[in-house]
Amino acid sequence: MSADTNVATIKSVYEAFGRGDVPTILDALSDDVDRAAEAASTGGAPWYGVRTGKAEVRAFFEEFGSSMEVDEFTPVTFTANDTDVMAVVRLKARHRASGKSVAMDLHHWFTFRDGLIVHYRGTEDTAQVVPLFHT
Repeated sequence: MSADTNVATIKSVYEAFGRGDVPTILDALSDDVDRAAEAASTGGAPWYGVRTGKAEVRAFFEEFGSSMEVDEFTPVTFTANDTDVMAVVRLKARHRASGKSVAMDLHHWFTFRDGLIVHYRGTEDTAQVVPLFHT
Protein backbone atom coordinates (compact mmCIF):
# COMPACT_ATOMS: atom_id res chain seq x y z
CA MET A 1 0.00 0.00 0.00
CA SER A 2 1.06 3.59 -0.47
CA ALA A 3 1.74 6.12 2.24
CA ASP A 4 -1.35 8.08 1.18
CA THR A 5 -3.55 4.98 1.40
CA ASN A 6 -2.22 4.15 4.86
CA VAL A 7 -2.83 7.71 6.11
CA ALA A 8 -6.37 7.56 4.70
CA THR A 9 -6.94 4.34 6.64
CA ILE A 10 -5.74 5.94 9.88
CA LYS A 11 -7.95 8.97 9.28
CA SER A 12 -10.94 6.65 8.83
CA VAL A 13 -9.99 4.79 12.04
CA TYR A 14 -9.84 8.10 13.91
CA GLU A 15 -13.23 9.12 12.49
CA ALA A 16 -14.66 5.78 13.63
CA PHE A 17 -13.19 6.36 17.11
CA GLY A 18 -14.96 9.73 17.21
CA ARG A 19 -18.26 7.99 16.45
CA GLY A 20 -17.62 5.19 18.94
CA ASP A 21 -17.63 2.75 16.01
CA VAL A 22 -15.34 -0.01 17.31
CA PRO A 23 -16.37 -2.60 14.65
CA THR A 24 -15.04 -0.32 11.89
CA ILE A 25 -11.78 0.08 13.78
CA LEU A 26 -11.46 -3.68 14.23
CA ASP A 27 -12.04 -4.19 10.49
CA ALA A 28 -8.85 -2.18 9.83
CA LEU A 29 -6.75 -4.57 11.97
CA SER A 30 -5.09 -7.86 11.12
CA ASP A 31 -6.30 -10.84 13.13
CA ASP A 32 -2.89 -11.03 14.82
CA VAL A 33 -2.56 -7.31 15.53
CA ASP A 34 -0.05 -6.32 18.22
CA ARG A 35 -1.34 -3.18 19.92
CA ALA A 36 -0.01 -1.37 22.97
CA ALA A 37 -0.56 1.88 24.79
CA GLU A 38 2.26 2.58 27.21
CA ALA A 39 3.56 -0.92 26.55
CA ALA A 40 6.03 -1.02 29.45
CA SER A 41 3.39 -0.04 32.01
CA THR A 42 0.45 -2.24 32.90
CA GLY A 43 -0.61 -0.66 36.18
CA GLY A 44 -0.99 3.00 35.31
CA ALA A 45 -4.41 2.97 33.65
CA PRO A 46 -6.81 0.16 32.72
CA TRP A 47 -5.93 0.40 29.04
CA TYR A 48 -2.12 0.29 29.43
CA GLY A 49 -0.17 -2.72 28.23
CA VAL A 50 0.09 -4.97 25.20
CA ARG A 51 -3.01 -6.35 23.46
CA THR A 52 -2.79 -9.11 20.87
CA GLY A 53 -5.64 -9.90 18.50
CA LYS A 54 -8.94 -8.18 17.84
CA ALA A 55 -10.70 -9.40 21.01
CA GLU A 56 -8.04 -7.84 23.22
CA VAL A 57 -8.13 -4.62 21.20
CA ARG A 58 -11.91 -4.50 21.64
CA ALA A 59 -11.30 -4.80 25.41
CA PHE A 60 -8.94 -1.80 25.21
CA PHE A 61 -11.72 0.36 23.78
CA GLU A 62 -14.18 -0.89 26.39
CA GLU A 63 -11.75 -0.12 29.22
CA PHE A 64 -10.85 3.29 27.87
CA GLY A 65 -14.47 4.21 27.15
CA SER A 66 -15.74 3.11 30.55
CA SER A 67 -13.02 5.19 32.27
CA MET A 68 -12.80 8.33 30.14
CA GLU A 69 -15.10 10.75 28.32
CA VAL A 70 -13.39 12.28 25.28
CA ASP A 71 -13.92 16.01 24.83
CA GLU A 72 -11.46 16.49 21.96
CA PHE A 73 -9.62 14.10 19.67
CA THR A 74 -7.96 16.12 16.92
CA PRO A 75 -5.32 14.72 14.57
CA VAL A 76 -2.59 17.35 14.30
CA THR A 77 -0.10 15.84 11.85
CA PHE A 78 0.76 12.66 9.95
CA THR A 79 3.92 11.31 8.41
CA ALA A 80 4.07 8.04 6.50
CA ASN A 81 5.87 5.68 4.19
CA ASP A 82 4.67 2.50 2.48
CA THR A 83 4.51 0.51 5.74
CA ASP A 84 4.22 2.98 8.64
CA VAL A 85 2.15 5.95 9.75
CA MET A 86 3.12 8.24 12.60
CA ALA A 87 0.51 10.63 13.96
CA VAL A 88 0.21 13.26 16.65
CA VAL A 89 -3.27 13.71 18.10
CA ARG A 90 -4.49 16.35 20.55
CA LEU A 91 -6.62 14.77 23.28
CA LYS A 92 -8.77 16.35 25.95
CA ALA A 93 -10.67 13.92 28.14
CA ARG A 94 -12.37 13.63 31.53
CA HIS A 95 -12.10 10.80 34.02
CA ARG A 96 -15.66 9.54 34.47
CA ALA A 97 -15.27 8.72 38.18
CA SER A 98 -13.62 11.92 39.37
CA GLY A 99 -14.47 14.46 36.66
CA LYS A 100 -10.80 15.45 36.46
CA SER A 101 -9.52 16.40 33.01
CA VAL A 102 -6.38 15.73 31.01
CA ALA A 103 -5.08 17.54 27.93
CA MET A 104 -2.12 16.25 25.95
CA ASP A 105 -0.65 15.28 22.62
CA LEU A 106 -0.72 11.55 21.87
CA HIS A 107 1.92 9.93 19.67
CA HIS A 108 0.74 7.00 17.54
CA TRP A 109 2.79 4.62 15.39
CA PHE A 110 0.99 2.20 13.07
CA THR A 111 2.57 -0.50 10.88
CA PHE A 112 0.70 -2.01 7.94
CA ARG A 113 0.80 -5.35 6.15
CA ASP A 114 -1.44 -6.11 3.19
CA GLY A 115 -3.52 -3.01 3.87
CA LEU A 116 -4.24 -3.85 7.52
CA ILE A 117 -2.78 -2.51 10.76
CA VAL A 118 -0.52 -5.20 12.25
CA HIS A 119 1.34 -3.20 14.89
CA TYR A 120 0.51 -0.13 16.97
CA ARG A 121 2.35 1.68 19.73
CA GLY A 122 0.97 4.75 21.45
CA THR A 123 2.30 7.04 24.12
CA GLU A 124 0.60 9.62 26.27
CA ASP A 125 1.41 11.88 29.17
CA THR A 126 1.41 9.33 31.99
CA ALA A 127 2.09 12.09 34.53
CA GLN A 128 -1.46 13.29 33.86
CA VAL A 129 -3.18 9.92 33.43
CA VAL A 130 -1.77 7.74 36.21
CA PRO A 131 -2.93 10.02 39.09
CA LEU A 132 -6.52 9.63 37.86
CA PHE A 133 -6.36 5.98 38.90
CA HIS A 134 -3.93 6.09 41.83
CA THR A 135 -4.79 8.92 44.22
